Amino acid sequence: MTAASTLTIPLPLPVPTSHAQVPLPKKRLPAGRPREWYISHNRQLKAMRLAIALLDSGVYTPGQARDHTIRRTAARIGVHPPSNTTCRLVRSLLP
Repeated sequence: MTAASTLTIPLPLPVPTSHAQVPLPKKRLPAGRPREWYISHNRQLKAMRLAIALLDSGVYTPGQARDHTIRRTAARIGVHPPSNTTCRLVRSLLP
């Protein structure tokens, strides 16, 4: 290196404080699957979003995540109210 050249080091990006602030780019779902696959896939994504929101709000066990708590969290983060099946899936995702 010569005296005139400079070395630039990229700085890390700031870590977001909330998961809801970072929108991820949407990808198209693969075509040609049965309708049940799409329903199950979207249910799993919704359950994961709800489980993350519950963990962020201090709900850490399945016993704390009653249906009304999950539905209240869904309203808070702006998703449609989950079905009973989705509520069971959310509880299964909690440690």
